[in-house]
Amino acid sequence: MSPGSGRLRETRPMQLGHGQTAVVTGAASGIGLALTQRFAAAGMNVVLADVETGALERAAAEVGAAGGSGDVVARVVDVRHAGEVDALAAAVIERFGAVHVMCNNAGVAGGGDAWFGPINTWEWTIGVNLYGVIHGVRAFLPHLLASGGHLVNTASMAGLYPGLSPTYDATKHAVVALTENLFRQMQMIGAPIGVSCLCPGWVRTKIFEAERNFPEDLGALEHSPTFEMMRPVVERVIAEGVTPAAVADLVADAIEARRFWVFTGQEWLDLAMRRWTSIADGLDPLPDSAPGMPSADEIVAMITGSTSN
Repeated sequence: MSPGSGRLRETRPMQLGHGQTAVVTGAASGIGLALTQRFAAAGMNVVLADVETGALERAAAEVGAAGGSGDVVARVVDVRHAGEVDALAAAVIERFGAVHVMCNNAGVAGGGDAWFGPINTWEWTIGVNLYGVIHGVRAFLPHLLASGGHLVNTASMAGLYPGLSPTYDATKHAVVALTENLFRQMQMIGAPIGVSCLCPGWVRTKIFEAERNFPEDLGALEHSPTFEMMRPVVERVIAEGVTPAAVADLVADAIEARRFWVFTGQEWLDLAMRRWTSIADGLDPLPDSAPGMPSADEIVAMITGSTSN
């Protein structure tokens, strides 16, 4: 491979199946639960990790009742804390001897005022969305190298196009950058693993209700007025989004093909491409709105009307 050629060495395709083990964080609902269901259906052992105890127990029971040939294990983990993620990795290796797929999927939307509210909205969102991924990569990468497995980091189209939420967008941009760097470095050293970056658009999940798991050690979460005003609109577009099962199928396909990018819709890609074109032209940030959302002018009118009232 010549320097600057833009070509990196390819890893071998991977077939998901019996005898392999997959670990998924944020597995009690949404995309995480769908991923565990998809892996279990392939005959894999699945380890569900989540901070929400009751939902996690119900999810594990649901996956187990589906009748896959592998084992199903649930473990309460707060991915903000490196020690808990390290303990998860140790427990998985002790139980199964290896890990073949790791999905750093846990994520929260936040909802506090990024500029005038308490700093805890930043601490929580960065802790889960970014440090959760960092801890997952650091804890599981050595084991994936040993097994020749695959690592998936859940980012978002908000990682390629900002404009939804300052805290959320910032963490998802960081996850995209982190994952792209990891991919390049693993291929440059010839590591026998795959790396994927999942950038979904609107998906029918409970992420907009993530404050139900706001940690007590961070005090109280104060919602911003804009967040509350936009909640019904965002809930509508989420309800109209793709299913978590469809996303899980896309992820499984990407793992088996050793493909880096995982997208769920062309509309979002078109928006991101327009953004990069405007950057190349030296223009100010676009006034575009996310697919399914009101126009920028309509949102401004909504905010103006709300604040004047």
